[in-house]
This record gives sequence, C-alpha cells and structure tokens, in this order.
Amino acid sequence: MAKNICGYMENQPLVCTTAQFEQLLDRLKGAGYTLLGPTLGDESIVYGELQSAQNLPIGWTDEQGPGTYRLKRRNDMSYFGYSCGQDSWKKYFFPAKERVWSANKQDGRLEIVQEPLSDKKRAFIGIRACDVQSLFVLDRVYQNRVATSQRYQRLRENTFIVAVNCTTCSKTCFCNSMQSGPAVKRGFDIALTEVIDDQHHFFVLEIGSEQGGSIVKGLSLREASDEEIKLAHFCVERTKETMVRKVDYDHVHDILVESWASQEWDNVVKRCINCANCTLVCPTCFCANTEDQVSLDATHTERWKCWESCFNMSHSYIHGGSVRSSAQSRYRQWLTHKFGSWWDQFGLSGCVGCGRCITWCPVGIDVTEELANLQKERSV
Repeated sequence: MAKNICGYMENQPLVCTTAQFEQLLDRLKGAGYTLLGPTLGDESIVYGELQSAQNLPIGWTDEQGPGTYRLKRRNDMSYFGYSCGQDSWKKYFFPAKERVWSANKQDGRLEIVQEPLSDKKRAFIGIRACDVQSLFVLDRVYQNRVATSQRYQRLRENTFIVAVNCTTCSKTCFCNSMQSGPAVKRGFDIALTEVIDDQHHFFVLEIGSEQGGSIVKGLSLREASDEEIKLAHFCVERTKETMVRKVDYDHVHDILVESWASQEWDNVVKRCINCANCTLVCPTCFCANTEDQVSLDATHTERWKCWESCFNMSHSYIHGGSVRSSAQSRYRQWLTHKFGSWWDQFGLSGCVGCGRCITWCPVGIDVTEELANLQKERSV
C-alpha cells in the first residue's frame, strides 16, 4: 500500500491525542491561518476566532427542539459534544453585509474603487458534515458555468477545513436522511472523530488533502488500531440511530412539484409569521439585495450587498407590487425551492438536514413534519 506525504499508509486513520490536537492548531496558526470555530457566546454556540483549543465549548452540549434551544453542561470534557447553533459558516463566505464598491466624484471626475479580494487564510475548526455539504451547495451557486464570484472563489481557495464527524445530534437534526451526515465523506483537509469515555479521550484523524498532510506531518501521530477505528465508527453510527427526524429524500422533489395547490400551505401559514429566521440561520440560503448609500453632497457613493429573504415582500417586488403578496405563497416558495426546484436549478438539494430552521423558528414549525403532511395528502 502506498504512503502519503507524511509517511503514513494511504487512507490509514491516525490517533491524535488532545495535546496533539492543540499542536495541530498551533501548526495551522504558524502556517498563517486564522482559526475560526465554535465558541460560547450569547447563551448559544457561535462561530468566532480561536486562539487555542481552550476557546472551544469544552464540556458543553446543547438541547434543541422546535423553537427551543439551551446550553447545558456535559458530564465529560468533550471538545465537540454539541450540535449546530444559529450560526453557519456561510457568514464567512457570504457576509450579512459587505461593501462591493465605492465611488468618489472630484473636480468633475468619477473614480470607482472595487473592494479588494481577500488573501486572508482561514482554518475552519470543527465544521460538521452537514455544513461541509452546505459549502458544496454554495459552490454550485457562486462557481457555476453561468457566473462565478471571484470573491467567493478566493475565499474558498484560502480555507482549510478541519471537519468533525458527529458523535452526538440534536432532536432537530435530520442530516442522515438528506445523505449529508453525520460522517463527512469529502471536502475536508483533516477529519476528526472524537472518542471519549471513562478510559479514553482521543481523536481518530483522517487526512483528506495534501495541505492536511503537510499540517499533520511532524506531529508524530501513530496509526489507529482496528479497535480504535471500530470505536470511532460506532460513535458515528450511534448518532445515526438517535436521529428522530427524517425526510423522504428520494421523493421530496416530486412531492413538492405536485403540491402547488395543497391545503397544507393554508394550514402552516396559520403559524408562520414570516419572520425570515429560517432563511437567516440556513447555511445555504443565498438571496441578496443591494443598497446604495450616497453622501449628502453627492460626492461619495457606496454599494453594499446585504442578505435578503424570500419571506420579505420586497424579495419579489416588481413594478406594480410583489409577485408573492400572501404569506402562503412566500412559505411555499421557500420550502419548494429548498427541497424541490433547487434540484432543477443546481443539481442537488438546497437542504443539508442541519435542523437550524426547526430550532430557530419562533413558533416551532418543523419542515420534516410539513413535508410529511404534503406526502400524506398526496397519497390519499
């Protein structure tokens, strides 16, 4: 069997201790990467800059349900023993608000200045399988044959991904039925599976790229034994078995195509308040609007790109009014696009099963339940 650039056997999982994990982060910082990962903030788990592994929510977990979220202490010191908070990694590629260009007028001359592309190197620490899949979805949006965002492309090229296979899940997760988790299969530089019990606390590490191999080189990691690999695999498989929600992945597209006039849209809108929370927390929603800000003397202008939502009346506004003026039509647009016409547009699902839209819906609307209702109505 061939060896990789680190001298380890190709595709052979390695054992990384917690001390070596800290060294791994130090090596990333030494290579010029800014570390970004989960931290404690705003009574939830949010993504921010890390200085060391000690900035992670060690020993914390979260309890989630439709419209509910709270943190609680674990009975161990797990580094990644929680699910996704309201944050998504999307904000690092598609900020909620960013300047696109500015223009200055002086002495009758107009100068337009494009915002420069960033060369900042960033390492995502602890990105879950569902969120890795969400990056593939955004790749289809921003790097397709019709148009490519140079800004997005540069950010993606300068991103190092340390993924984590999920060994726990919340009650709102359904990534397994969306074929996006809980184990990350591709798109990572390094993937970790955390194993922790009364006797052990280590990570089973997989190298996914040459960049990942370069960072691991020099850490003196040993190859994982068959027993350690089986233990890591068991932790991930146990997570699959604990997921209580699911979507009929193979038929959801057709269900939505045939449910345009369903009574279920009238039923769900009795609860939906069109707050747009689901689109804000979604890791794949990409709708945007532009705002022009002009100085009072009209000598300086800035164009800003801002998040938009299909739940807003302005989203479908054209001359004469909004195309989707009813709350029913706006909810239908979101759900049908996310699970149905996204396939027609980009060739894959717009949902990755992270469950954020269920947790952070203030009235607790469950998309898996709504899809099941549509399917049930269709089969009657």
